[in-house]
Order: sequence, then C-alpha cells, then structure tokens
Amino acid sequence: MKKYLYIAASLLLTITMQAQDRPMPKQGPAPSINIKKPVTFVLENGLKVLVVENNKLPRVSYNLTLDNTPFAEGSKKGVTDLVSSMIGNATESISKDKFNEEIDFLGANINFYESGASANGLSRYSARILELLADGALNPLFTQEDFDAERAKLIEGLKSDEKSASAIAGRVQNVLTYGKEHYNGEFTSEETLKNVTLQDVINHYNTYFVPANAYLVVIGDVKTKDVKKKVEELFGADVWKTASAPNLTYNDPKDLQYSQINFVDVPNAVQSEIAMINLSKLKMTDKDYFAAILANQILGGGGEGRLFLNLREKHGWTYGSYSNLGASKYISKFSSTASVRNAVTDSAVVEIFNELRKIR
Repeated sequence: MKKYLYIAASLLLTITMQAQDRPMPKQGPAPSINIKKPVTFVLENGLKVLVVENNKLPRVSYNLTLDNTPFAEGSKKGVTDLVSSMIGNATESISKDKFNEEIDFLGANINFYESGASANGLSRYSARILELLADGALNPLFTQEDFDAERAKLIEGLKSDEKSASAIAGRVQNVLTYGKEHYNGEFTSEETLKNVTLQDVINHYNTYFVPANAYLVVIGDVKTKDVKKKVEELFGADVWKTASAPNLTYNDPKDLQYSQINFVDVPNAVQSEIAMINLSKLKMTDKDYFAAILANQILGGGGEGRLFLNLREKHGWTYGSYSNLGASKYISKFSSTASVRNAVTDSAVVEIFNELRKIR
C-alpha cells in the first residue's frame, strides 16, 4: 500500500512542478456590452412605452411600472398589501382558475401588484401574454370573498411574527428612523388591517392604478411595430382612461445629532438583532453614487466585507454581518446589521462602530 501512496505523491509533485513552470495564460479580451437604445413612444393617456428588440432567444418580457409618489396609509395601513394580493386573481371576463390555467398552458410567468405587473414567456405567445397582462391589470375582479380570504392570510402572517425578534426589529428600525407619521415609518398591524374594507381596496385601485406616471418596458424577440399596435389596442386611452395619481409630499426626516441606542426587550429571543442606521439621500444620478456603493461593498457587501470578516471570521459572533446603502429619488437609509448571540451584543455594537469609523 505504501508503494502506491509514494507513487501517487510523486506523480502529484511532478504535475505541480510542471504547472509552476508554465507561463500564466494571457488575459483575453473583455466582453463587449451592447445595450441597445429603446424605441420609445407615449400613448394619449400618458403611458410611456419602451421597446428593445433582442432576437438572441425566442423570449419576451413585459414590465409595467406605476411610478407614483409614495404616500402614508395611516389607520388603514395594509390596503396596498391587499390590492397586491387581490389583483390578478381573476378578471371581469375570466375566472381565477381559467386565468391561471391559461398562463400555465402558455408556460408563462405573470405577476401583479399594487404598483404594476410583469410577465415573461416564449415570444410565439407574446401577443396572448400581453393580453392576459392587460386584462389582469386593467380589469381586476375584486370580490368580498377574496377580500376576506386575503385579509385573513395577512393577519395570520402578522400573528406568526409577533414573537419574531427580526420582524419586531424591522418595524422599530423604520419607526425610529423615519417617524411613525412618515410613509416609510408606518407598519401594518392587525388593527389597521381590520380598518380596511373592500371598498377601500377598490377606491385605492381606481385612484392609483392610472397611466399618467406609468411605464411599460418590452424586451425580447418582438417587432416594435407589432408591439406598438398591440399596446395601443390594449392600453390606449379608450381602455385605460387618462388619470393622474395624487402627488403627495412629506418633509424628510432628519438624523439625530448624536448616536442613540434604543432597546426592545424580546424575552424569547435567542439572538440580538443589531442595526445601526443613518438616513441616506443618495440618488443614482449623484456624481459620487458609484464611489458610495463601492465603499459600502467594502464595508459590508458580502463575505469579503469588513463587517463579515470582523464579526464572523475574527470573533465568531454571528453567521454574517452586512451593510446596505439605499439609493432612491426619495429619502432612504444606510444600515449596518448583524444577528449575534445575546451574550456578545455589547461587543458586537462596539466592533460595528469601529468599522464605521475606519471606513470613514
């Protein structure tokens, strides 16, 4: 047996030495990125359409986005969640089961939500996929039965989070960061969900699911002239009436003058949820946007980030520690987070502060 082991070891050593003698291969050319400019047009009702023809694969994708300004829901927080869960379940002309059966038959993927819809599938079915997308988005069927079922699901989900330290932390972080009157600071509760009625859902849809600030992006194996004809037929002013959503404004919250520590006692928690937060007004159009997101990647963007290397690799206090830098045309936040053993909570806070100071 030793004879074979020696032979194997000798062979491995020979291969390693030969590999070391070989010159490193030359770097190949960088891949070229060719992002085509979209063909754009605007419908009479205000819907902006962008089409990019890409015939490499026989697929097409549609993305409908309503770029409305954010707003607070107040005592009826949860109405947008209910709209998102109910829209697309059925339409005025197709039952829920038939609607889903046809999507499955086409091998397509169609999703609906309060702020838009998306779909993708084979380009041979592109026309029908767009028809289903338009029907589900513009002719939703809101029934009391579906409303009661979806609200019950949301309430059940909230109850399952009652003793979750991470869920509680997420709510508290936003309230402390933005204030409870700000649209980013409010959170859904069983009480606010019970304040919402079916009529509230219908009113919300009619008020905010409108074309003035809407964008439809079409990418894939399509012809622009065919897309334009179909979009005008399915989303034109005769079908989707011209309307604008309310344009509400809010005062931006301000950072605290000094660092503040807030505690929430969750007796059953086996870990401490730590989050250090500052407000962020970073926009993607800012000149230092790329420098800022690169700095965040170094700090806490993943397994090679400084927070991860410190709290996990060096000290073994957590499975991972990360940071996130929000960038939006509206106010956002920067956060450094970790879930650590209760006994090392204070030490972890100190180390996160240390890493923040160093990268500054």
